[in-house]
Amino acid sequence: MKFSTSFATVLVLLPVLAQAKPFGFQGGFGNQNQQTKGGNNAGQAAGKAGNQNAGKGATAASAAGAGATASAAPPASVSAAAGQGTNSNDPQSSLTLLQSVIATGFENDGQDQPTAGQVPSLTSSNNFINFCATVPNLPITNGQQIKTGSCNPAPMGIIAATTNMPSSKFVSPKNGDTVPANTNFTIQMAIQHLETGHFTNANENYFAAPQVVNSAGDIQGHSHVVIDPLTSLDQTTPTDPTKFVFFKGLNDPAQNGVLSVVVDGGLPAGTYRLASINTAANHQPALVAIAQHGALDDMIYFTVSDNGAAAGAGAGAASGAGAAGAASSAAAASSAASSSAATAAAGKGGKGAGNQAGAKQGQGAAAAKGAAAGKGAAQNNAGAGAAAAQKGGFKNARRAISF
Repeated sequence: MKFSTSFATVLVLLPVLAQAKPFGFQGGFGNQNQQTKGGNNAGQAAGKAGNQNAGKGATAASAAGAGATASAAPPASVSAAAGQGTNSNDPQSSLTLLQSVIATGFENDGQDQPTAGQVPSLTSSNNFINFCATVPNLPITNGQQIKTGSCNPAPMGIIAATTNMPSSKFVSPKNGDTVPANTNFTIQMAIQHLETGHFTNANENYFAAPQVVNSAGDIQGHSHVVIDPLTSLDQTTPTDPTKFVFFKGLNDPAQNGVLSVVVDGGLPAGTYRLASINTAANHQPALVAIAQHGALDDMIYFTVSDNGAAAGAGAGAASGAGAAGAASSAAAASSAASSSAATAAAGKGGKGAGNQAGAKQGQGAAAAKGAAAGKGAAQNNAGAGAAAAQKGGFKNARRAISF
């Protein structure tokens, strides 16, 4: 009787037990599809975040495998994220620094070979890739010419070999030449080992890319010429780089190794310095393989005169003052030079006669004695050339500025 009652109870409870969910797995199977859907949503969100953050997730995910070889395939999830942002298989779009390009020498401050007065170099174990983060007060250069200063993260690039160092020399005007005032004249400059004709947008790509070379190893770039006003040919005070009277980028390829530009309208009477600025395509100064080398640029000094006549050796300071001042100083210098030449010849017992003594010593005598003899005229007139240069030059001569 008891057995029959118990058995009957079991039969009644069986359907209830069959519908019950297993203990400890509540929602485990019934919500499987929902969890998978949630995982997909999370993946999509991660991919979206990867797009918005330029592949930062890919970079972080692949950081642990940074030491692996370049041929090793990244995990599928990393590849997918990288595909949305940066291509981890392309070193030029990856945000990860390759082990093969790390310059271990940058970790040395150079003080292992001490020299008197030498200062330690900045050091880095990651090629200074985040250097600009050390100067948060400065904007990133970002291809712009920021007059208040900036920090540029672009690497220097390919350094030209010693056999490919660029060099230039002015053909016209020559050093010491005199040209007529306010009259067109042509600047010509011979150049070698610079593949000219390569220039980028100076307003958007300034210093924005590394220096590169052609198949022969010559820097691909262009040149510039700039003319600064001087108070006299023997000026010793530094010039102000913000005050120039003519600047022109020579963007065209050189013709037979010579670059040319016309100074339209010429310059006011005065004394001037003409210099070249040879650069890579993105306007950065040319970089070469060694520290001890000859000048990569040329520089000359010339006079602009109202009558276009060359001034005498002793009238250099007054040459920019105009025809009257120049002629007066030149006459004084010539007289002093003749006197000095005669004295020098007599002192040597007449050896070589007056002509030889004058040839050897006339220049020095003219420069020294002539300058002294014409000191009054020079002092009175030296400032006139500078004043004319500043008055006419700064007002009218900045007309050819380009990069």
